[in-house]
Amino acid sequence: MTLAMGPALLFCPADRPERFAKAADRADAVILDLEDAVAPDAKVAARGHVIESRLDPARTIVRVNELGGEHTASDLSTVLQTDYRTIMVAKAESPKKIGRLDPRLRVIALCETARGVANAEKIAALPNVVALMWGAEDLVASLGGTSSRKDSGRYRDIARHARSRVLLAAGAHGKAAIDAVHLDITDAKGQQREARDAAASGFAATACIHPSQVQTVRDAYRPDAKTLAWARAVLAAAEGERGVFAFDGRMVDEPVLRHARAVMARA
Repeated sequence: MTLAMGPALLFCPADRPERFAKAADRADAVILDLEDAVAPDAKVAARGHVIESRLDPARTIVRVNELGGEHTASDLSTVLQTDYRTIMVAKAESPKKIGRLDPRLRVIALCETARGVANAEKIAALPNVVALMWGAEDLVASLGGTSSRKDSGRYRDIARHARSRVLLAAGAHGKAAIDAVHLDITDAKGQQREARDAAASGFAATACIHPSQVQTVRDAYRPDAKTLAWARAVLAAAEGERGVFAFDGRMVDEPVLRHARAVMARA
């Protein structure tokens, strides 16, 4: 599953219109955030900035507040006054509510609560859902926990489980999966490690919270020269072959060829 927007998606607070163009220029797509990045008393102004913005609709996502809350109607009305048609639903939990959204909207469901992760497969099955994303901090908070990561900086088991479950749910229904943000913007090594793992595991993109993370994510998703050369060679060798065949000392079958095709797609 691919996300036509590209692998590096950058959040931008919707109440900071002076950052919109720069965010769109730096990343593969920009997520104009009406939810957590905007204080309650700034949400009205933020909606106005979204309406007045003129970004590329094909590379713009608007994150709206959780469905059924006090901001739902205003957020959705705001989006429908623009040319933007891809929304990210924060704290997505209810397949019924998501399924009832205006059919003109393409939905990225952000599964970041215990109920949202538990319903990930039902949400992924909805025809208006194009992708699933997961979030670690709200998930752990919904469970009464205090931290998604260990002292080493690695995710706790519950976060890893949620990440895997959302990826599997998306893949089972042919939808793209987006990996969570890396909150420590000074930890370039950790960001690189997680983005590489995301790309190798099958995620289509990784969300970023700072422009400095964009190139790290792009580099992680782009196959290196050696891997790309292998993919090209094994696909070339497969032409005219039937079933399993030997290549460079390794048995090659259809799953291996799918890996090679995925490498070419990421290139």
